Amino acid sequence: MSAKSCCSPAAKREGPQGIADAPVLCAPGEAERARLTVALPGGEFLMGTGYAQAFAADGEGPVRPVTLSPFTIDVFPVTNRDFAAFVADTGYRTESERYGWSFVFWMQLPPDRLDELVEDTVAAAPWWCKVAGADWGHPEGPGSDVADRQNHPVVHVSWNDAAAYAAWAGKALPSEAQWEYAARGGLVQKLYPWGDELTPGKRHLCNLWQGEFPRVDTAEDGFAGACPVDSFPPNGYGIYSVTGNVWEWCADWFGTAFDTRPRHDPRGPEQGEARVMKGGSFLCHASYCNRYRVAARTSNTPDSAASNIGFRCAGVNLE
Repeated sequence: MSAKSCCSPAAKREGPQGIADAPVLCAPGEAERARLTVALPGGEFLMGTGYAQAFAADGEGPVRPVTLSPFTIDVFPVTNRDFAAFVADTGYRTESERYGWSFVFWMQLPPDRLDELVEDTVAAAPWWCKVAGADWGHPEGPGSDVADRQNHPVVHVSWNDAAAYAAWAGKALPSEAQWEYAARGGLVQKLYPWGDELTPGKRHLCNLWQGEFPRVDTAEDGFAGACPVDSFPPNGYGIYSVTGNVWEWCADWFGTAFDTRPRHDPRGPEQGEARVMKGGSFLCHASYCNRYRVAARTSNTPDSAASNIGFRCAGVNLE
């Protein structure tokens, strides 16, 4: 079984409406203007990790000094409420809507509707189900909605969708370096935004999988599936939900060729096939996907979407 099998599925999505809409550059709506952001001073930090249990093939190391210009970043991931304001203002249709389907984790679907809803599964990870009609407003497909999940992170958004939202908001997706700097919350080379212990004092500080993946989720942290973005305490910078809950897209193309030379405002490769995702999701478990550490990383194709992928925005550099 692949070490990435619980992270997020990728599959080529084809169809007559498969080309992403151009970024929407009209003025942001009231909800986006009111979003909370935090201004970070930048400066030098140590990016990456030398953690013995890191995934070497993911390019988590080596540890390297990175200097960032000051920037802003959203306190919370983009929520269903936020994304609804964007859609209402622009009429944007996500790639999942235009392709007509997205991936849903099997335990999120009603057991008595599996045969009705599931068109196919991923061969190497059969818990990922292709569901026609699954999209940001219908996270589990037909018959589901987000009416009671307004403060949950929006999901079933591709990188292209996230970039369109960011352009509309007058912002950008964070670079991987910006994301990791922000997630660390001022701590130096700690595994998590709060330190090196996952559950200090047996207290859950993020939304992960407890039990036996992928069939038994005991939900000891209080949630099975995604949860509201403010369900757990913020890190030292006042930023919420950077670990677990849903994966977050970054601006960078994915690459693994890093060295220890200092870098200033680094970006990923100039081109590639997949974009960086950070933070892990509610499906992460130490037995399969120990990627809920701040230095951990994975990737997916820019048109991919699933029920555990979301994003947050960053502002332009303040210098």
